[in-house]
Amino acid sequence: MSYEDVLHRGDDFLNQYPRRSKAWRFFSYSTSVFVIGVSKLIIKTFYSVKLNNYENLTLARQRSQRENRGLMTVMNHMSTVDDPFIWATLPMSIYTSLSNMRWCLGAHNICFAGRIKSMFFSAGQVLSTERFGAGPFQGAIDASIRLLSADDTIPYAQTSNSNGTVRKYLPPIIREKPSWVHVYPEGFVLQLHPPFQNSMRYFKWGITRMILEATRPPIVLPIFTTGFENILPEDDSKSGFKQFVHSIGTKINVSFGKPLDDTLVNNYREEWNNLVDKYRKPGETDLNDELKFGSEAQDLRSRLASELRSAVSNIRSEQPDLPKEDPRFKNPSWWKRYTQTEGQSDPDVRFIGQNWAIRRLQKFLNIGPTEKVEKTSAIPNNEKEQENNTTLEPKSKSDFNKKNN
Repeated sequence: MSYEDVLHRGDDFLNQYPRRSKAWRFFSYSTSVFVIGVSKLIIKTFYSVKLNNYENLTLARQRSQRENRGLMTVMNHMSTVDDPFIWATLPMSIYTSLSNMRWCLGAHNICFAGRIKSMFFSAGQVLSTERFGAGPFQGAIDASIRLLSADDTIPYAQTSNSNGTVRKYLPPIIREKPSWVHVYPEGFVLQLHPPFQNSMRYFKWGITRMILEATRPPIVLPIFTTGFENILPEDDSKSGFKQFVHSIGTKINVSFGKPLDDTLVNNYREEWNNLVDKYRKPGETDLNDELKFGSEAQDLRSRLASELRSAVSNIRSEQPDLPKEDPRFKNPSWWKRYTQTEGQSDPDVRFIGQNWAIRRLQKFLNIGPTEKVEKTSAIPNNEKEQENNTTLEPKSKSDFNKKNN
């Protein structure tokens, strides 16, 4: 079920830049090709790349156009060079038009810190995403839902005026097919010391909204990568040049899984539609509080996020040189406690560099360095907790506001 107001907000978000103009389209395509080209030159010269099951992406892209459905790729986040280097590993032949370029979400405080950066990343089809407060109900998510929705499925695409004339609807972008949206659902880079290397955080809710609220179910393709973390590790003990020299010869491994089964995706969407039928009031054109903060909606998003994480984790488990992932890492509650205590709850898990999910480390939040850290002893793990995917999201609107302020 797609709400008109959500799609309208997605249009408005995308319309912040003149994306339909020929000048913008040329600038956007040129920017994307240039960045991918330079990245490919670096990758080809200094590193080695292995693509596993690349045909899965090829077939998913073909299905997206044939079935008039959006394409969503979901990937682990190991390094700040994941994007754009991931796209440099693919053949340049797939980037034949702007419609074939992926969209992705980028941190507002990093990618959009200033007018020049904002223009550059917007031209590169990056959506400004706010962390630490905005949550899953923000413009970048609405825009992603709109991008994954085919233009001919938009309910207000043709509306009649009072005099009976039809007002033509102009989509915010010109495209030949529904868009390709790439997502890093963990929200932050994660690099851990052995034996926990190449593990993942829990997946956040925003991606579930894209799947549940697009006008048609998107094709969801999981990806797992290794190697980028060695090109640019979070550890700043080496200078930039020394780290570059040290990284030469790094093996980059990109593995494409099979798309999530359509039946699975449709079952979650049907469950969402049932909730909408249950809680939607007559005449409503937007999500109400029950569909945002209600326990049933939260539970649905949590289960779907866990399903998506499992799809990426399953690819990881097929990598012969990686240890089995610690079961604690799939539990959102564990990550909440670990982050709140700044690692003191589980000292055996050590970050390479910083855990950027800690609020006081984010300078743009203006949190004082003397903010008190809750010191708790390590809490023993138990099977019930490790299997529990209880959401970290607020249980009510008041909790939501409290958490975001």
